[in-house]
Amino acid sequence: MSPDVDLTVPKPGPHVLRDRLLALDCRLFEFAAERNWPAAGPILPRLSRSANHGVLWFATAAAMAASRTPRARRAAARGLASLSLASLTINTVGKRSVRRSRPVLDPVPLRRQLRRQPITTSFPSGHSASAAAFAAGVALESPSWGAVVAPVAFSVAMSRVYTGVHFPSDVLAGATLGAGAALAVRGLVPTRAQVAVPARPRADVPALPDGAGLVVVANTASGTADRVRALRDSLSAAEVVECEPADVRTELEKAAARARVLGVCGGDGTVNAAAAIALRHGLPLAVLPGGTLNHFAYDLGVEGIRDLSRAVQEGEGVRVDVGRFSGGEREGIFLNTCSLGVYPELVRERERWSSRIGGWPAGVLAALRVSRTDQHPLEAEFRGEARPLWLLFAGNGTYHRMGLTPGRRRDLADGQLDVRVVHGGRRPTLRLLAAAVAGPLTRSPAHAAVQVGRLHLSGVASGTLLAYDGEVTEVEGEVTLEKLPEALAVYRPLPGN
Repeated sequence: MSPDVDLTVPKPGPHVLRDRLLALDCRLFEFAAERNWPAAGPILPRLSRSANHGVLWFATAAAMAASRTPRARRAAARGLASLSLASLTINTVGKRSVRRSRPVLDPVPLRRQLRRQPITTSFPSGHSASAAAFAAGVALESPSWGAVVAPVAFSVAMSRVYTGVHFPSDVLAGATLGAGAALAVRGLVPTRAQVAVPARPRADVPALPDGAGLVVVANTASGTADRVRALRDSLSAAEVVECEPADVRTELEKAAARARVLGVCGGDGTVNAAAAIALRHGLPLAVLPGGTLNHFAYDLGVEGIRDLSRAVQEGEGVRVDVGRFSGGEREGIFLNTCSLGVYPELVRERERWSSRIGGWPAGVLAALRVSRTDQHPLEAEFRGEARPLWLLFAGNGTYHRMGLTPGRRRDLADGQLDVRVVHGGRRPTLRLLAAAVAGPLTRSPAHAAVQVGRLHLSGVASGTLLAYDGEVTEVEGEVTLEKLPEALAVYRPLPGN
Protein backbone atom coordinates (compact mmCIF):
# COMPACT_ATOMS: atom_id res chain seq x y z
CA MET A 1 0.00 0.00 0.00
CA SER A 2 1.35 3.37 -0.93
CA PRO A 3 2.16 5.58 2.07
CA ASP A 4 0.62 8.51 0.21
CA VAL A 5 -2.87 7.00 0.26
CA ASP A 6 -5.12 8.52 3.02
CA LEU A 7 -7.95 6.21 4.06
CA THR A 8 -9.28 8.50 6.86
CA VAL A 9 -13.03 9.02 6.59
CA PRO A 10 -13.68 12.77 6.48
CA LYS A 11 -15.86 14.18 9.25
CA PRO A 12 -19.15 15.55 8.06
CA GLY A 13 -19.27 19.33 7.90
CA PRO A 14 -21.69 21.46 9.90
CA HIS A 15 -24.12 21.67 7.02
CA VAL A 16 -24.21 17.86 6.74
CA LEU A 17 -25.02 17.46 10.44
CA ARG A 18 -27.68 20.13 10.16
CA ASP A 19 -29.29 18.37 7.20
CA ARG A 20 -29.26 15.06 9.06
CA LEU A 21 -30.90 16.60 12.12
CA LEU A 22 -33.54 18.27 9.98
CA ALA A 23 -34.24 15.00 8.22
CA LEU A 24 -34.58 13.22 11.57
CA ASP A 25 -36.91 15.98 12.77
CA CYS A 26 -39.11 15.54 9.70
CA ARG A 27 -39.25 11.76 10.15
CA LEU A 28 -40.27 12.17 13.80
CA PHE A 29 -42.96 14.65 12.78
CA GLU A 30 -44.32 12.24 10.15
CA PHE A 31 -44.16 9.36 12.62
CA ALA A 32 -46.25 11.33 15.13
CA ALA A 33 -48.71 12.34 12.39
CA GLU A 34 -49.26 8.73 11.37
CA ARG A 35 -49.84 7.45 14.92
CA ASN A 36 -53.29 7.02 16.43
CA TRP A 37 -53.35 8.92 19.73
CA PRO A 38 -56.21 7.46 21.82
CA ALA A 39 -58.46 10.09 23.43
CA ALA A 40 -56.26 12.92 22.15
CA GLY A 41 -58.55 13.99 19.32
CA PRO A 42 -61.14 15.98 21.31
CA ILE A 43 -58.63 17.25 23.89
CA LEU A 44 -55.29 18.35 22.44
CA PRO A 45 -56.53 20.77 19.74
CA ARG A 46 -58.75 22.53 22.28
CA LEU A 47 -55.94 22.59 24.81
CA SER A 48 -53.62 24.06 22.20
CA ARG A 49 -56.12 26.82 21.36
CA SER A 50 -56.75 27.59 25.03
CA ALA A 51 -53.05 28.37 25.48
CA ASN A 52 -53.13 31.11 22.82
CA HIS A 53 -51.80 34.40 24.27
CA GLY A 54 -51.28 32.66 27.63
CA VAL A 55 -55.01 32.56 28.42
CA LEU A 56 -54.80 29.04 29.89
CA TRP A 57 -51.94 30.00 32.20
CA PHE A 58 -53.49 33.24 33.38
CA ALA A 59 -56.66 31.32 34.23
CA THR A 60 -54.61 28.67 36.05
CA ALA A 61 -52.76 31.35 38.01
CA ALA A 62 -56.07 32.96 39.00
CA ALA A 63 -57.38 29.60 40.22
CA MET A 64 -54.21 29.06 42.26
CA ALA A 65 -54.41 32.52 43.79
CA ALA A 66 -58.06 31.88 44.70
CA SER A 67 -56.90 29.10 47.02
CA ARG A 68 -55.79 31.93 49.37
CA THR A 69 -52.62 30.18 50.49
CA PRO A 70 -49.43 32.26 50.42
CA ARG A 71 -47.40 29.55 48.71
CA ALA A 72 -49.99 29.13 45.96
CA ARG A 73 -50.09 32.88 45.35
CA ARG A 74 -46.30 33.07 45.20
CA ALA A 75 -46.19 30.08 42.85
CA ALA A 76 -48.77 31.67 40.56
CA ALA A 77 -46.87 34.96 40.49
CA ARG A 78 -43.57 33.18 39.80
CA GLY A 79 -45.17 31.15 37.02
CA LEU A 80 -46.53 34.27 35.31
CA ALA A 81 -43.22 36.11 35.69
CA SER A 82 -41.39 33.17 34.10
CA LEU A 83 -43.95 33.00 31.29
CA SER A 84 -43.57 36.72 30.61
CA LEU A 85 -39.79 36.46 30.37
CA ALA A 86 -40.03 33.44 28.07
CA SER A 87 -42.58 35.15 25.80
CA LEU A 88 -40.46 38.30 25.62
CA THR A 89 -37.40 36.28 24.65
CA ILE A 90 -39.26 34.25 22.03
CA ASN A 91 -40.86 37.28 20.38
CA THR A 92 -37.79 39.51 20.37
CA VAL A 93 -34.98 37.03 19.72
CA GLY A 94 -36.17 33.49 19.08
CA LYS A 95 -38.57 33.95 16.18
CA ARG A 96 -36.32 36.46 14.43
CA SER A 97 -33.05 34.55 14.70
CA VAL A 98 -34.20 31.28 13.07
CA ARG A 99 -36.75 31.77 10.29
CA ARG A 100 -37.92 28.21 9.88
CA SER A 101 -41.03 27.41 7.88
CA ARG A 102 -43.95 25.56 9.45
CA PRO A 103 -44.34 21.83 8.74
CA VAL A 104 -46.26 20.70 5.66
CA LEU A 105 -49.67 19.51 6.89
CA ASP A 106 -50.17 16.71 4.34
CA PRO A 107 -49.39 13.86 6.81
CA VAL A 108 -51.63 15.34 9.54
CA PRO A 109 -55.28 14.17 9.54
CA LEU A 110 -57.68 17.03 8.88
CA ARG A 111 -59.56 16.49 12.15
CA ARG A 112 -56.37 17.29 14.11
CA GLN A 113 -55.49 20.51 12.33
CA LEU A 114 -56.21 23.89 13.91
CA ARG A 115 -58.87 26.02 12.27
CA ARG A 116 -56.55 29.00 12.23
CA GLN A 117 -52.99 28.21 11.31
CA PRO A 118 -50.24 30.37 12.87
CA ILE A 119 -48.39 32.67 10.49
CA THR A 120 -45.16 33.20 12.47
CA THR A 121 -42.00 31.18 11.96
CA SER A 122 -41.84 27.71 13.42
CA PHE A 123 -38.71 27.74 15.59
CA PRO A 124 -38.91 27.77 18.56
CA SER A 125 -42.40 26.92 19.83
CA GLY A 126 -43.81 29.85 21.81
CA HIS A 127 -46.61 27.73 23.28
CA SER A 128 -44.07 25.18 24.56
CA ALA A 129 -41.87 27.91 25.99
CA SER A 130 -44.79 29.48 27.86
CA ALA A 131 -46.01 26.11 29.13
CA ALA A 132 -42.58 25.04 30.37
CA ALA A 133 -41.85 28.45 31.89
CA PHE A 134 -45.12 28.57 33.81
CA ALA A 135 -44.86 24.96 35.03
CA ALA A 136 -41.20 25.29 36.03
CA GLY A 137 -41.80 28.61 37.78
CA VAL A 138 -44.69 27.15 39.76
CA ALA A 139 -42.72 24.02 40.67
CA LEU A 140 -39.71 26.01 41.92
CA GLU A 141 -41.95 27.75 44.47
CA SER A 142 -44.39 24.92 45.22
CA PRO A 143 -43.54 21.35 44.12
CA SER A 144 -47.07 20.16 44.91
CA TRP A 145 -48.66 22.75 42.62
CA GLY A 146 -45.95 22.03 40.07
CA ALA A 147 -47.02 18.38 40.02
CA VAL A 148 -50.56 19.52 39.20
CA VAL A 149 -49.54 21.92 36.45
CA ALA A 150 -46.81 19.82 34.80
CA PRO A 151 -49.10 17.30 33.01
CA VAL A 152 -51.11 20.16 31.51
CA ALA A 153 -47.96 21.93 30.35
CA PHE A 154 -46.63 18.71 28.82
CA SER A 155 -49.92 18.16 27.01
CA VAL A 156 -49.86 21.71 25.60
CA ALA A 157 -46.34 21.16 24.29
CA MET A 158 -47.28 17.82 22.71
CA SER A 159 -50.40 19.34 21.19
CA ARG A 160 -48.23 21.53 18.98
CA VAL A 161 -46.80 18.46 17.24
CA TYR A 162 -50.15 16.64 17.30
CA THR A 163 -51.89 19.49 15.48
CA GLY A 164 -49.04 19.80 12.97
CA VAL A 165 -47.96 23.38 13.69
CA HIS A 166 -44.47 22.53 15.00
CA PHE A 167 -41.66 20.07 14.49
CA PRO A 168 -40.52 18.13 17.60
CA SER A 169 -37.28 20.15 17.76
CA ASP A 170 -39.32 23.38 17.88
CA VAL A 171 -41.12 22.06 20.94
CA LEU A 172 -37.92 20.84 22.60
CA ALA A 173 -36.16 24.17 22.03
CA GLY A 174 -39.17 26.14 23.30
CA ALA A 175 -39.46 24.01 26.43
CA THR A 176 -35.74 24.40 27.14
CA LEU A 177 -35.98 28.16 26.74
CA GLY A 178 -39.03 28.27 29.03
CA ALA A 179 -37.29 26.29 31.78
CA GLY A 180 -34.30 28.61 31.45
CA ALA A 181 -36.58 31.61 31.89
CA ALA A 182 -37.93 30.15 35.14
CA LEU A 183 -34.39 29.64 36.44
CA ALA A 184 -33.49 33.20 35.44
CA VAL A 185 -36.47 34.55 37.39
CA ARG A 186 -35.38 32.51 40.40
CA GLY A 187 -31.96 34.15 40.16
CA LEU A 188 -33.59 37.59 40.29
CA VAL A 189 -36.26 36.70 42.85
CA PRO A 190 -35.17 33.78 45.06
CA THR A 191 -37.80 31.33 46.27
CA ARG A 192 -38.75 31.35 49.92
CA ALA A 193 -36.97 28.00 50.36
CA GLN A 194 -33.70 29.68 49.34
CA VAL A 195 -33.92 32.15 52.22
CA ALA A 196 -35.36 29.83 54.87
CA VAL A 197 -34.94 30.97 58.49
CA PRO A 198 -32.73 28.60 60.51
CA ALA A 199 -34.68 26.50 63.01
CA ARG A 200 -32.73 27.51 66.10
CA PRO A 201 -32.38 27.94 68.99
CA ARG A 202 -34.86 25.17 69.65
CA ALA A 203 -37.46 25.63 72.37
CA ASP A 204 -38.90 23.07 74.76
CA VAL A 205 -42.60 23.30 73.92
CA PRO A 206 -45.33 20.74 74.73
CA ALA A 207 -46.56 18.35 72.04
CA LEU A 208 -50.36 18.46 71.74
CA PRO A 209 -51.40 15.62 69.36
CA ASP A 210 -55.04 16.67 69.21
CA GLY A 211 -54.59 20.28 70.31
CA ALA A 212 -55.83 19.81 73.88
CA GLY A 213 -54.46 22.68 75.98
CA LEU A 214 -54.20 25.09 73.05
CA VAL A 215 -56.49 28.14 73.23
CA VAL A 216 -56.55 30.22 70.04
CA VAL A 217 -57.98 33.74 69.88
CA ALA A 218 -58.96 34.73 66.33
CA ASN A 219 -59.53 38.31 65.21
CA THR A 220 -62.62 38.13 62.98
CA ALA A 221 -61.77 41.46 61.32
CA SER A 222 -58.73 39.81 59.70
CA GLY A 223 -60.85 37.46 57.58
CA THR A 224 -59.89 34.37 59.54
CA ALA A 225 -63.03 32.26 59.04
CA ASP A 226 -61.48 29.75 56.61
CA ARG A 227 -58.36 29.31 58.68
CA VAL A 228 -60.31 28.88 61.90
CA ARG A 229 -62.38 26.18 60.23
CA ALA A 230 -59.24 24.40 59.06
CA LEU A 231 -57.73 24.72 62.54
CA ARG A 232 -60.73 23.05 64.15
CA ASP A 233 -60.55 20.22 61.63
CA SER A 234 -56.83 19.68 62.18
CA LEU A 235 -56.65 20.14 65.99
CA SER A 236 -60.06 18.98 67.13
CA ALA A 237 -59.46 19.41 70.88
CA ALA A 238 -58.13 22.96 70.62
CA GLU A 239 -60.34 25.75 71.93
CA VAL A 240 -60.97 28.57 69.47
CA VAL A 241 -62.36 31.95 70.53
CA GLU A 242 -63.49 34.31 67.75
CA CYS A 243 -63.86 37.97 68.66
CA GLU A 244 -63.96 41.52 67.31
CA PRO A 245 -60.81 43.69 67.34
CA ALA A 246 -61.95 45.65 70.39
CA ASP A 247 -62.15 42.44 72.44
CA VAL A 248 -58.89 40.80 71.31
CA ARG A 249 -56.76 41.82 74.30
CA THR A 250 -59.44 40.90 76.80
CA GLU A 251 -59.95 37.46 75.26
CA LEU A 252 -56.20 36.87 75.05
CA GLU A 253 -55.85 37.60 78.78
CA LYS A 254 -58.69 35.17 79.56
CA ALA A 255 -57.18 32.52 77.29
CA ALA A 256 -53.74 32.85 78.90
CA ALA A 257 -55.23 32.10 82.31
CA ARG A 258 -56.42 28.62 81.26
CA ALA A 259 -54.12 27.59 78.41
CA ARG A 260 -50.97 25.49 78.22
CA VAL A 261 -50.28 27.15 74.89
CA LEU A 262 -51.60 30.54 73.78
CA GLY A 263 -52.62 30.67 70.13
CA VAL A 264 -53.52 33.60 67.92
CA CYS A 265 -54.97 34.00 64.44
CA GLY A 266 -54.81 37.46 62.91
CA GLY A 267 -52.52 40.08 61.47
CA ASP A 268 -49.27 41.47 62.83
CA GLY A 269 -50.98 43.82 65.30
CA THR A 270 -53.02 40.97 66.78
CA VAL A 271 -49.95 38.75 66.98
CA ASN A 272 -48.08 41.55 68.77
CA ALA A 273 -50.77 41.71 71.45
CA ALA A 274 -50.68 37.93 71.88
CA ALA A 275 -46.88 37.89 72.15
CA ALA A 276 -46.93 40.51 74.92
CA ILE A 277 -49.42 38.44 76.94
CA ALA A 278 -47.57 35.17 76.27
CA LEU A 279 -44.36 36.78 77.56
CA ARG A 280 -46.05 38.04 80.70
CA HIS A 281 -47.57 34.61 81.47
CA GLY A 282 -44.54 32.57 80.42
CA LEU A 283 -46.48 30.67 77.72
CA PRO A 284 -45.34 29.42 74.31
CA LEU A 285 -47.09 31.09 71.39
CA ALA A 286 -48.74 29.39 68.40
CA VAL A 287 -49.23 31.79 65.48
CA LEU A 288 -51.65 31.14 62.61
CA PRO A 289 -51.32 33.97 60.05
CA GLY A 290 -54.65 35.55 59.27
CA GLY A 291 -53.97 39.15 58.27
CA THR A 292 -52.76 40.89 55.12
CA LEU A 293 -48.97 40.95 55.53
CA ASN A 294 -48.17 38.45 58.32
CA HIS A 295 -44.47 39.36 58.34
CA PHE A 296 -43.64 37.60 61.60
CA ALA A 297 -45.38 34.31 60.80
CA TYR A 298 -43.94 34.12 57.28
CA ASP A 299 -40.40 34.97 58.39
CA LEU A 300 -40.82 32.37 61.11
CA GLY A 301 -41.74 29.76 58.49
CA VAL A 302 -45.42 29.29 59.39
CA GLU A 303 -47.55 29.94 56.32
CA GLY A 304 -50.75 28.12 57.15
CA ILE A 305 -52.58 25.52 59.18
CA ARG A 306 -50.47 22.63 57.85
CA ASP A 307 -47.27 24.15 59.21
CA LEU A 308 -48.78 25.13 62.55
CA SER A 309 -50.67 21.90 63.22
CA ARG A 310 -47.59 19.78 62.51
CA ALA A 311 -45.50 21.86 64.89
CA VAL A 312 -48.14 21.73 67.64
CA GLN A 313 -48.72 17.99 67.27
CA GLU A 314 -45.01 17.17 67.26
CA GLY A 315 -43.93 19.75 69.85
CA GLU A 316 -41.59 21.61 67.50
CA GLY A 317 -40.59 25.16 68.37
CA VAL A 318 -37.84 27.77 68.54
CA ARG A 319 -36.97 30.78 70.64
CA VAL A 320 -37.03 34.21 68.99
CA ASP A 321 -35.92 37.70 69.94
CA VAL A 322 -38.42 40.37 70.92
CA GLY A 323 -37.90 44.12 70.50
CA ARG A 324 -38.98 46.50 73.25
CA PHE A 325 -39.54 50.28 73.19
CA SER A 326 -40.12 52.81 75.96
CA GLY A 327 -40.67 56.55 75.77
CA GLY A 328 -42.32 58.80 78.30
CA GLU A 329 -45.17 56.83 79.84
CA ARG A 330 -45.50 54.46 76.88
CA GLU A 331 -43.79 51.12 76.45
CA GLY A 332 -44.41 47.98 74.46
CA ILE A 333 -42.85 45.29 72.32
CA PHE A 334 -42.42 44.73 68.61
CA LEU A 335 -41.87 41.50 66.70
CA ASN A 336 -41.22 43.07 63.30
CA THR A 337 -40.40 46.77 63.16
CA CYS A 338 -40.54 50.00 65.11
CA SER A 339 -40.25 53.48 63.58
CA LEU A 340 -40.19 57.16 64.48
CA GLY A 341 -40.56 60.29 62.38
CA VAL A 342 -42.78 60.62 59.34
CA TYR A 343 -43.03 56.88 58.67
CA PRO A 344 -46.42 56.48 60.43
CA GLU A 345 -47.82 59.17 58.13
CA LEU A 346 -46.20 57.48 55.13
CA VAL A 347 -47.89 54.23 56.09
CA ARG A 348 -51.25 55.93 56.50
CA GLU A 349 -51.04 57.56 53.07
CA ARG A 350 -49.72 54.40 51.39
CA GLU A 351 -52.58 52.28 52.74
CA ARG A 352 -55.05 54.90 51.57
CA TRP A 353 -53.89 54.56 47.95
CA SER A 354 -52.47 51.01 47.68
CA SER A 355 -55.82 49.34 46.96
CA ARG A 356 -56.35 51.70 44.02
CA ILE A 357 -52.94 51.94 42.38
CA GLY A 358 -50.80 49.19 43.93
CA GLY A 359 -48.27 49.08 46.75
CA TRP A 360 -45.14 50.43 45.02
CA PRO A 361 -46.82 53.44 43.29
CA ALA A 362 -48.72 54.14 46.51
CA GLY A 363 -45.43 54.31 48.42
CA VAL A 364 -44.04 56.86 45.98
CA LEU A 365 -47.24 58.92 46.08
CA ALA A 366 -47.25 58.80 49.90
CA ALA A 367 -43.66 60.08 50.00
CA LEU A 368 -44.57 62.97 47.68
CA ARG A 369 -47.66 63.92 49.68
CA VAL A 370 -45.92 63.74 53.05
CA SER A 371 -42.92 65.73 51.83
CA ARG A 372 -45.22 68.54 50.62
CA THR A 373 -47.13 68.88 53.90
CA ASP A 374 -45.98 70.98 56.82
CA GLN A 375 -43.81 68.19 58.22
CA HIS A 376 -40.69 68.79 60.29
CA PRO A 377 -37.87 66.34 60.91
CA LEU A 378 -37.66 64.54 64.21
CA GLU A 379 -35.20 66.26 66.53
CA ALA A 380 -33.40 63.72 68.71
CA GLU A 381 -30.11 63.41 70.52
CA PHE A 382 -28.17 60.28 69.60
CA ARG A 383 -24.74 59.48 71.11
CA GLY A 384 -24.49 62.98 72.55
CA GLU A 385 -25.24 64.79 69.29
CA ALA A 386 -28.56 66.43 68.33
CA ARG A 387 -29.60 65.30 64.85
CA PRO A 388 -32.64 65.99 62.65
CA LEU A 389 -34.13 62.75 61.32
CA TRP A 390 -36.92 62.29 58.81
CA LEU A 391 -37.22 58.63 59.57
CA LEU A 392 -35.75 56.14 62.03
CA PHE A 393 -36.60 52.53 61.36
CA ALA A 394 -35.58 49.59 63.56
CA GLY A 395 -36.12 45.95 62.62
CA ASN A 396 -36.30 43.15 65.17
CA GLY A 397 -33.49 41.17 63.54
CA THR A 398 -31.31 41.95 60.55
CA TYR A 399 -33.12 42.28 57.24
CA HIS A 400 -31.51 41.02 54.03
CA ARG A 401 -32.38 41.51 50.41
CA MET A 402 -31.75 38.93 47.69
CA GLY A 403 -32.24 39.91 44.06
CA LEU A 404 -35.38 41.99 43.59
CA THR A 405 -37.19 40.60 46.63
CA PRO A 406 -38.20 42.80 49.59
CA GLY A 407 -36.13 42.54 52.75
CA ARG A 408 -36.58 39.42 54.87
CA ARG A 409 -35.05 38.20 58.10
CA ARG A 410 -32.98 35.04 57.90
CA ASP A 411 -32.48 34.81 61.66
CA LEU A 412 -35.09 35.74 64.25
CA ALA A 413 -32.66 35.31 67.14
CA ASP A 414 -29.57 37.24 66.03
CA GLY A 415 -29.66 39.72 68.95
CA GLN A 416 -29.62 42.75 66.63
CA LEU A 417 -31.76 45.77 65.98
CA ASP A 418 -31.47 46.65 62.27
CA VAL A 419 -31.56 50.46 62.37
CA ARG A 420 -31.98 52.55 59.19
CA VAL A 421 -32.06 56.34 59.29
CA VAL A 422 -33.09 58.95 56.71
CA HIS A 423 -31.34 62.10 57.87
CA GLY A 424 -33.14 65.41 58.13
CA GLY A 425 -32.67 68.35 55.81
CA ARG A 426 -34.48 71.26 54.24
CA ARG A 427 -35.68 69.33 51.20
CA PRO A 428 -36.81 65.83 52.23
CA THR A 429 -38.53 64.92 48.95
CA LEU A 430 -35.68 63.03 47.27
CA ARG A 431 -34.68 61.20 50.43
CA LEU A 432 -38.22 60.14 51.25
CA LEU A 433 -38.75 59.06 47.64
CA ALA A 434 -35.60 56.95 47.79
CA ALA A 435 -36.79 55.38 51.04
CA ALA A 436 -40.23 54.69 49.56
CA VAL A 437 -38.79 53.10 46.40
CA ALA A 438 -36.04 51.07 48.05
CA GLY A 439 -38.04 50.25 51.17
CA PRO A 440 -36.95 51.33 54.66
CA LEU A 441 -35.32 47.98 55.42
CA THR A 442 -33.31 47.62 52.22
CA ARG A 443 -29.86 48.98 51.48
CA SER A 444 -29.98 52.44 49.93
CA PRO A 445 -27.66 55.46 49.64
CA ALA A 446 -30.45 57.48 51.27
CA HIS A 447 -30.12 55.44 54.46
CA ALA A 448 -27.59 55.24 57.22
CA ALA A 449 -27.61 51.70 58.59
CA VAL A 450 -26.29 50.16 61.79
CA GLN A 451 -26.93 46.94 63.71
CA VAL A 452 -27.02 47.36 67.48
CA GLY A 453 -28.50 45.62 70.50
CA ARG A 454 -29.80 48.81 72.08
CA LEU A 455 -30.58 52.35 70.88
CA HIS A 456 -31.21 55.37 73.09
CA LEU A 457 -32.62 58.72 71.93
CA SER A 458 -33.16 61.80 74.07
CA GLY A 459 -34.87 65.11 73.52
CA VAL A 460 -37.74 63.58 71.55
CA ALA A 461 -40.54 66.14 71.27
CA SER A 462 -43.90 65.56 72.91
CA GLY A 463 -46.48 63.98 70.59
CA THR A 464 -43.91 62.25 68.37
CA LEU A 465 -45.50 59.27 66.66
CA LEU A 466 -44.00 55.80 67.04
CA ALA A 467 -45.28 52.95 64.86
CA TYR A 468 -44.80 49.31 65.86
CA ASP A 469 -46.15 46.21 64.12
CA GLY A 470 -48.96 48.18 62.48
CA GLU A 471 -49.95 50.05 65.67
CA VAL A 472 -49.23 53.73 66.44
CA THR A 473 -48.60 55.47 69.77
CA GLU A 474 -47.03 58.72 71.01
CA VAL A 475 -43.67 59.00 72.80
CA GLU A 476 -41.58 61.83 74.21
CA GLY A 477 -38.40 62.60 76.10
CA GLU A 478 -36.13 59.60 76.53
CA VAL A 479 -36.85 56.86 73.99
CA THR A 480 -35.12 53.49 74.21
CA LEU A 481 -35.24 50.62 71.76
CA GLU A 482 -33.70 47.34 72.90
CA LYS A 483 -33.66 43.61 72.35
CA LEU A 484 -34.94 40.83 74.57
CA PRO A 485 -32.79 37.98 73.22
CA GLU A 486 -34.55 34.63 72.75
CA ALA A 487 -37.35 35.81 75.02
CA LEU A 488 -40.33 34.14 73.30
CA ALA A 489 -40.97 30.46 72.54
CA VAL A 490 -43.00 29.94 69.36
CA TYR A 491 -44.15 26.90 67.44
CA ARG A 492 -42.71 26.26 63.99
CA PRO A 493 -42.10 23.05 62.02
CA LEU A 494 -38.48 21.95 62.16
CA PRO A 495 -36.77 20.86 58.94
CA GLY A 496 -35.98 17.17 58.49
CA ASN A 497 -38.74 15.97 60.84
